[in-house]
Amino acid sequence: MTSSAHDITTPGPPRLEEVSDGVFAYLQPDGTWWINNTGFLVGSRGVVSVDACSTERRTRAYLETIASVTDRPVRTLVNTHHHGDHTFGNHLFGGATIVAHEETRAGVLAWGAPFDEPVWTPVDWGEFALEPPFLTYTEGVTLWVDDLRCEVRHVGTPAHTTNDSIVWIPDRRLLFCGDLLFNGGTPFLLQGSVAGAITVLEEVVAPLGAETIVPGHGPVAGPDLIDRVLGYLRFVQATAKRGRAAGLTPLEAARETDLGPYAELGDPERIVGNLHRAYAEEDGLPPGAPIDAVTALSDMITYNGGRPLTCRA
Repeated sequence: MTSSAHDITTPGPPRLEEVSDGVFAYLQPDGTWWINNTGFLVGSRGVVSVDACSTERRTRAYLETIASVTDRPVRTLVNTHHHGDHTFGNHLFGGATIVAHEETRAGVLAWGAPFDEPVWTPVDWGEFALEPPFLTYTEGVTLWVDDLRCEVRHVGTPAHTTNDSIVWIPDRRLLFCGDLLFNGGTPFLLQGSVAGAITVLEEVVAPLGAETIVPGHGPVAGPDLIDRVLGYLRFVQATAKRGRAAGLTPLEAARETDLGPYAELGDPERIVGNLHRAYAEEDGLPPGAPIDAVTALSDMITYNGGRPLTCRA
């Protein structure tokens, strides 16, 4: 494990962890808003990167770290979903082929440029150019790093978002799961589905039998992380069911809920957005269907004491 070259002093330096021979996880503490993990695989002729970072500064630090390991170019960049912490830095990858699910491309184009206030505290985004994936798939695609098979798969149903993909390396029992899993942070389902995320973890992720999991946020983990996240998702569903039965709004239900063991997770205000999504599903809305995100984010700010959500990217 080594520290990366960077100019990021808060909340902590990124670190590089070789999780398998020639396969690296790039971990960015503390994994909260807009601070994600990436990773890369080094082949004899080039590099495959799993995701970009949110800001110019962070993405350039990541690219410098890749260059400290190999002088081979990044030839392929996989986006696991459309959220900007994984895609805003796409434009800095030179001539790399950017690969993702077709709805990831649509999501990147729909989101557009980064923003922070009034939802998040100010962020120095740096240089930005919209760079959506331009090689897309509907179900999946296989990437080869020399003779190492990497299966890029859409998970089949809305979960964290409507367009989540995993990168599964079967010969190494190694999984890059994007934001299907958070380690130490609160999962966030506002643009996806609570029920769908449970289905994906139970029916897609767990059966793989991964021994090493690189989550979208937080430290590298083993398969026990799956059950921990499933516990939180079921907690959200149960809270929504009780709140709806009591006639409470998602914000009221969140305020009356003891987060218990989940209070120690980062960004606890996400319970409000998750309840907005779970309420919609209680009311029969299909997984991933659009809901009023503006109201949900406003309620999250209210839950946060009326302050913008803290972002240290």
